[in-house]
Amino acid sequence: MINLELPKKLRASANQAHQVAKEIFRPISRKYDLGEHDYPVELDTMAAMVEGLADSGTQKIGGAAGGRSDGDEHATELLGNSNGGNMSALLNALETSWGDVGLMLSIPYQGLGNAAIAAVATDEQLKRFGKVWASMAITEPSFGSDSAAVTTTAVLDGDEWVLNGEKIFVTAGQRSTHIVVWASVDRSLGRAAIKSFVVPRDAPGLSVARLEHKLGIKASDTAVLLLQDCRIPKDNILGSPEVNVEKGFAGVMQTFDNTRPLVAAMAVGVARAALEELRAILTDAGVEISYDIPANNQHAAAAEFLRMEADYESAYLLSLRAAWMADNKKPNSLEASMSKAKAGRTGTDVTLKAVEFAGAIGYSQRTLLEKWGRDSKILDIFEGTQQIQQLIVARRVLGKTSAELK
Repeated sequence: MINLELPKKLRASANQAHQVAKEIFRPISRKYDLGEHDYPVELDTMAAMVEGLADSGTQKIGGAAGGRSDGDEHATELLGNSNGGNMSALLNALETSWGDVGLMLSIPYQGLGNAAIAAVATDEQLKRFGKVWASMAITEPSFGSDSAAVTTTAVLDGDEWVLNGEKIFVTAGQRSTHIVVWASVDRSLGRAAIKSFVVPRDAPGLSVARLEHKLGIKASDTAVLLLQDCRIPKDNILGSPEVNVEKGFAGVMQTFDNTRPLVAAMAVGVARAALEELRAILTDAGVEISYDIPANNQHAAAAEFLRMEADYESAYLLSLRAAWMADNKKPNSLEASMSKAKAGRTGTDVTLKAVEFAGAIGYSQRTLLEKWGRDSKILDIFEGTQQIQQLIVARRVLGKTSAELK
């Protein structure tokens, strides 16, 4: 029998995140949706709490704490399985996104760049950058989903790297203390030369060109960053500086194996919020949802609700599996993309259907349904679009390379 119950340790952490979402995020959700680019000052009190939890060994509240398993490989073999940082981060991302995904992305010291650091940093770098607030800068004006098309360059000059380029759609790009930047150390070597670099906020040559006005997640600042002869220390390159043409850029791509399940969890959290709100509205309208009667014998709205709930459950379980595999040092690129594809599609479907079924109530600002409909779309786009995820899954299932299946 498969036991799908969460361990006691993870239940406690998830419950703590849920209380943050309920008591802090939900009450201010509309305020910062209307006040785009206003800094959520309520989150300042969380910064010290998050740091204190990290120092005490307690799981973090936000969603970017993932990375390596808490146990070593030998321990995992003996015990059979392990639930570590990735699983905890996923559950926390889900619960806080249930409150407000834009605010979740604004939690101090919990940026997506932190997951990148956890995925590929050396032990020494983990000590240095373990308490920073890191955003992640990949996308450029010349490309979106093709991460191999990076044109930002990094040239070694003595004991410093000199970075030049422009990065767009950087989540927490203005507020974070550090930015994980993807850049090429030798463009003639193609994708194998793409590395990730930790750039401090005060690095000379780094500037914020502008903040984007967006459809959703308005509480989160999304920035355009310029790197103009930006200088950082030589040892701020994550992982090995060596270019391995045969290996390609698997090292930096490993970041996505950690972050895609987290984004899937965000979509699952928003979908759950919408389902709970819709159930309450349908119940008030006299629509009964039964699990004992076949869906085709129930009210059309009830049947549609059951379909969406089933999609939500499958997205949730796929996300859990991807995180569990990461914690147990199992290759999870396929599962990470499957969870991201399923959850991203489910999130937009559920939230927009909820708006539709709720009618005037759903389309107005009387509830948060219309906001969740807007917020959910980005979760199907960033960290790899729906189409990219399906392409990755197809390549893995069919055993095709990126050159063979485009």
